[in-house]
Amino acid sequence: MADRVPRTRLGRGGRLGRLAAGQAVRGAGVRLAMIGRTEEARLALAERSALAAAQQLVTVLGGMKGAAMKLGQMLSVLDLELVPESHRELFRAKLAELRDRVPAVPFAGMRQVLEDELGPLSGVFAEFDEEPIAAASIGQVYRAVLRDGRAVAVKVQYPGVEEAIRADLRNLEVFSALWRSALPSAADNDVLAEVARSISNELDYPREARTQHRVAERYRGHPFILVPDALLEYCTARVLVTELVDGHSFEHMRTLPAAERNRCGELIYRFYISSLFHDFEFCGDPHPGNVLLARDGRVAFVDFGLYDRMNPADVDFERSCLRAAGEQRAADLYAAWVGRGIIDPAAGVTEDECLEYVLAAAGWHLVDEPITVTPELATGAVVLAVDPRAAEFRGMRHQLLPPEHVFSRRADLFTFALLGQLEVTANWHTLAREWLYAEPPATEIGRAIARWRAGR
Repeated sequence: MADRVPRTRLGRGGRLGRLAAGQAVRGAGVRLAMIGRTEEARLALAERSALAAAQQLVTVLGGMKGAAMKLGQMLSVLDLELVPESHRELFRAKLAELRDRVPAVPFAGMRQVLEDELGPLSGVFAEFDEEPIAAASIGQVYRAVLRDGRAVAVKVQYPGVEEAIRADLRNLEVFSALWRSALPSAADNDVLAEVARSISNELDYPREARTQHRVAERYRGHPFILVPDALLEYCTARVLVTELVDGHSFEHMRTLPAAERNRCGELIYRFYISSLFHDFEFCGDPHPGNVLLARDGRVAFVDFGLYDRMNPADVDFERSCLRAAGEQRAADLYAAWVGRGIIDPAAGVTEDECLEYVLAAAGWHLVDEPITVTPELATGAVVLAVDPRAAEFRGMRHQLLPPEHVFSRRADLFTFALLGQLEVTANWHTLAREWLYAEPPATEIGRAIARWRAGR
């Protein structure tokens, strides 16, 4: 990868334009080439096209970092209809490079950032491994040992990434077509402002460090969930130092037996979904690169750049809407949405359309039976929620999601997608009833967590 991250609005916008054009031309060319080919030849072309498209996305978005790369990370957990169904797994696996194997910025450039922020490395670290263990959208993560012997993870911002992200944010109108595949109503100015605010927060390492420290305190001693603490004395504007998680990647979790995957799935649900309704805050960035399996069996969560608090009144609004849908109170749901400005009563959307839309997009919380979340099932819900082109939901294209709900809904949808990657089974409604109706937990994990909380 080139050492230099493109920073200017024109340069980064131009790359996106070439990316879009390249994908369109490639798609048209492959469709023409399919005519008259044998089935074997068509399959070979499909595979070559899928990998070429994914490689172009990895190269362009991975090279840009910042907000553009975040789009690629989102796409990597979905089975979007970008390529033939038989080759979507190949496409997703290639996009996963944006999450797990992004080409590294040479250490010389990263070392300069480190020493500008912390001084000579030998003054802070007894050991520092120059090979990154992870690459995030705005920085790389390294393994190190402090002079006092503590093993740590050190996240360092890419040189120039702040300017690059500022250019991305100025280019949000250029990005709007891509954002619409991941966020509801992303062309709306208020929503774009909320997107810009949240992505800007990712650049604020001191804020992220304080947030991670606070969340780590909340989960300290938790029997099943691990949040590594941020070591505030070593955190600066461009360097974030946290406890190192000794464990396995999400890809390893996918290889576990079903019972163990189901256990992990419940904990992922509790961390990303239940926390909003219990604590009025949530992590808005659920994706495989942020979930690890610690050696002691706990599920660990990292990366708190998109961690948000939410007004309790807004949380209660989401809860009441889900309850109305689950109880088949279509009129109440419709009235709530009209009152909040989500739909215009003149748009012709019916009460039943509102109900069926919520059940299709969020019904996994509301169906009282075991559901196995597959990639196909999760992607269907995500695509339907953000782009309801199906005939039965055509009227819902007029919905306008208030900006304060953008990232909570994104967290819900992408948690579903994350669970689809694990292919886990649970009665999700029994978990949801804890925050929908303030009922006691119905699972052994839930009861153990309740006992832990009561004993704190």
